[in-house]
Amino acid sequence: MPRGSSGITLQQLHYFIEVAAEGSISAAADLLYVAQPTMSAAMKDLESRVGRALLLRSARGVTLTADGAEFLGYARQVVEQVALLEQRYLGRPPSRRLLGVSTQHYSFAVDALVRMVKGTRAAEYEFSLRETRTWDIIEDVRTLRSELGILYRNDFNRNVIDKLLRDSGLAFRPLFVAAPHIFISRKNPLASRERVTLADLADLPRLTFDQGANNSFYFAEEILSTLSSKQEIRVSDRATIFNLMIGLDGYTISTGIISDDLDPEIVAIPLDVDERIEIGWIGHSAIPLTEQAQRYLDELRAVVAGFGVALLG
Repeated sequence: MPRGSSGITLQQLHYFIEVAAEGSISAAADLLYVAQPTMSAAMKDLESRVGRALLLRSARGVTLTADGAEFLGYARQVVEQVALLEQRYLGRPPSRRLLGVSTQHYSFAVDALVRMVKGTRAAEYEFSLRETRTWDIIEDVRTLRSELGILYRNDFNRNVIDKLLRDSGLAFRPLFVAAPHIFISRKNPLASRERVTLADLADLPRLTFDQGANNSFYFAEEILSTLSSKQEIRVSDRATIFNLMIGLDGYTISTGIISDDLDPEIVAIPLDVDERIEIGWIGHSAIPLTEQAQRYLDELRAVVAGFGVALLG
């Protein structure tokens, strides 16, 4: 053990997890009803015990170093396993469930969280699901704001996405490959068609998700993003895009997997193009997933399989 340390305490792991989640030593101290100097000293002692810098401190708070991000993954595993031991052998109630997921705008990602919440046995839980921009998903997972990210890649964006993930210490794990579909209102004249072509869409508004300052074609959530459109509207959320499908007969291109329960007014029609959409999850290459993250992925696979889509891996 470095520097003659007597070992890492479970309390330090709890403190470190909260500091990482809050991005602030003082905020974590307030949350845990601990004096700020006590929390700060605990973090310095932890770094001394492991012999590595785990936190980068600034006037705006703290961020994790590369070693800190890896350490956090193992700290979560240890705390989770201790909670399971206490539940199994000491009769403790299930611990508070924690999980953060960032995703592109997919209803199946929401369905999976619904199933997970309904199936949880914990009296308390804290889950976060962020539907956000492609760049922000990668940044969320890199900084461990979220443990998992859900996004797509194809032959067009693969090299760019994969390089960005490698540079961020992340890896892409495929879940399934989908044939492209358009999402449109049930009242759209194309809704009765078995298939549609790009020519059929020429006079309809194309709806896409805005990517903000990183509005590169490579970060678009929709395939064929480089094709020009006479009418195009960018939006920031699924509710707006569905409203525009209904109000303007607009369309967007996606996986074809859509929940009738969550989105009853929208239908998916196959798009006749020679393209495929590979959906996968991203996470830190060197950090094992927590039980909650594994459970979410299991629910995600179950949702997708329920639509008759073949899973990968």
